[in-house]
Amino acid sequence: MIENRNRGPRSFDGPREMHKATCSDCGNECEVPFQPAEGRPVYCRDCLPKHRKPRDNRF
Repeated sequence: MIENRNRGPRSFDGPREMHKATCSDCGNECEVPFQPAEGRPVYCRDCLPKHRKPRDNRF
């Protein structure tokens, strides 16, 4: 297992476990790499960029 300073221990020994979810924006079924929590929105790959905060360009 590899230690990542920001995220704690994480294994890189294979594919991530994906979970089925329904996009809160478009309603399409999608898969996400985390267990969706009840009451929290989940967005598909197409809708996620519309809901992300813009990144600061520090450099």
